[in-house]
Amino acid sequence: MTKKTENKVLKISAPYKPKGDQINAISKLSAGLKKGIKDQVLMGATGTGKTFTVANVINEFNRPTLIMVANKTLAAQLYSEMKFLFPENRVEYFISNFDFYQPEAYVSKSDTYIEKTAKSNMEIEMMRLSTLNALTTRKDVIVIASVAAIYGEYNPEKYKELFFEIEVEKITTKEALILKLIDMGYVRNDKSSNPGSIRARGDVIEISPGWTDEYFIRIDLFGNTIDGIYKLDKLNKKIMNSYKRYTLFPAKDYKTTPDGLKKSVARIKIELEKRLTFFKENNRIIEYQRIKERTLNDINSLEEFGFCPGVENYAQHLDLRNDDQRPYTLIDYFGKDFLLVIDESHISLPQIRGMYSGDFSRKSNLVNFGFRLPSALNNRPLQFDEFNSLMPNTIYVSATPGKYESELVNNKFIEQIIRPTGLLDPTIEIRRSTGQMDDIINEIKQTIAKKHRTMLLTLTIRMSEKLTTFLKEKKIKSAYLHSELKTLERLQVIRDLRLGKIDVIIGINLLREGLDIPEISKILILDADKAGFLRDTRSLIQIIGRASRNKEGKVIMYADRITDSMQKAIDETDRRRDIQRAYNKKHSITPQTIIKPIHNPIKNSNTENAIMSFIKSKRNKLKDKADKEKLVLKLKKQMLEAAKELDFERATELRDILIELKVL
Repeated sequence: MTKKTENKVLKISAPYKPKGDQINAISKLSAGLKKGIKDQVLMGATGTGKTFTVANVINEFNRPTLIMVANKTLAAQLYSEMKFLFPENRVEYFISNFDFYQPEAYVSKSDTYIEKTAKSNMEIEMMRLSTLNALTTRKDVIVIASVAAIYGEYNPEKYKELFFEIEVEKITTKEALILKLIDMGYVRNDKSSNPGSIRARGDVIEISPGWTDEYFIRIDLFGNTIDGIYKLDKLNKKIMNSYKRYTLFPAKDYKTTPDGLKKSVARIKIELEKRLTFFKENNRIIEYQRIKERTLNDINSLEEFGFCPGVENYAQHLDLRNDDQRPYTLIDYFGKDFLLVIDESHISLPQIRGMYSGDFSRKSNLVNFGFRLPSALNNRPLQFDEFNSLMPNTIYVSATPGKYESELVNNKFIEQIIRPTGLLDPTIEIRRSTGQMDDIINEIKQTIAKKHRTMLLTLTIRMSEKLTTFLKEKKIKSAYLHSELKTLERLQVIRDLRLGKIDVIIGINLLREGLDIPEISKILILDADKAGFLRDTRSLIQIIGRASRNKEGKVIMYADRITDSMQKAIDETDRRRDIQRAYNKKHSITPQTIIKPIHNPIKNSNTENAIMSFIKSKRNKLKDKADKEKLVLKLKKQMLEAAKELDFERATELRDILIELKVL
């Protein structure tokens, strides 16, 4: 490993070839990139293989690629898929490194200060560091990221300055090496080898990188000379590789050089004096004392340890930025020549647009009442204009593109409507709300007779709960799926639905991942003619897509009038069906319902019992800590096995369970 950037080619490796609309979409998107077209929109229907299309475009364009997604669950799924498709390249995962995060805040009305509470995830921290290291040393990198990509990150140029190259036969002392590693953020720990730690024994220094827990680096010294550099497996201590030269990366992403730290502290002291003067002149004694005590404590920690609680609030000074200079982010690590893909753009872009305002509102209170210096406001997500200025060649991907990206391309989309399975979009029927309950029961019973399942959507939580109770009284096995259910409970409901233990699933907005269930052949939408985002054109099209995994897919909208949103959704669905039907006829394709295996929640029966115990416990706590640790190990092993078997959805489900178990 050296400081030089590796120029390996991004190379896709898949056991299947593009089919249907994928071929045309790949060709058009790739041609657009070669022509330098900045913005393109891939409008792909549910189940048409948009991810595989994007992977082939990345292969053709051969540039570092950032794929931004709407949430962590989808990010994990895409990460697994891209890692499988690009085995020879670096596929990285960059999301928030907190399993639980309660931001620092101050509520002035009640004079309540809420201290930041966070539980970080070591595995995610390692993956974030791995991302930064990959981007600063290679070109064949694909990063799957959440909106964490627009939050403050360390200056990439300063980060590179912390790289340290060691070389066999180079003259140095053990003490000098240890001091250098400590300057890079490593912590000396001679008892354990946690990521980001070092231990020294005799003439041997062992370095546990902050970005992995799979191996460590051993440096053998002979006197004041480096005699050997080795990479060893952490489990069996076997040598995996040896090096003549090796570049060490920082142990943390927020670490500065000793000289840079002195400059940063000096700047913090100057700002503190200005703020103290302001509070004194305005006779705000409480705020004066508060900011003085807090900041001086932080300065002492920075000077002694190079770190302090809430160090991110001093990011502007650690980066040596001016007041009007935007924060550095992950995007800055890509340079200028890269590809940006925004998945589910109709959701992702509004998220990105709204991040700054919420962050500014919360931190303004902290600054105004003396909990933070004004520069803390510059530890923030990018404003949308700032994000937009950094966007290179961009592909927006969605089944229902939003207004922003649609206007960028003048509503000229690259469409992907044909499914490899030949499945058509579902049929749609409109029925009056009068007598709808009798009609709903009749439709559900017809669906049950075919051994299929039904999805029923309402507008309010209360209506969903009442409807669930009503159906149970009619001896119809039903369950309400809501946002407050934890992953384990949600997975159990979905599994019971697929097995036929539940015939109907009821909710308000059932568009989340994991609900592409082929057993669902019928969707019933109540109050389809009511105004609101749950019944706008985009939401209706997304809902309709949930029935596109079954060849008998059908959607019934209960309404007393046809709204513009309903008509547009119906027209778009009919248009897609015509295209799909014509393609199938031309190529003699018979649509087939997707066959998808139904897994037990956990393969091992003892583990399954532990999981069920976890689900039933209202407090979601296992009685014995040792039992919990054993369960975590089993789940982690099964998650890795699922990924190897290319069962990415199951791997993602297991990952969600692991996150909850570790938090609780």
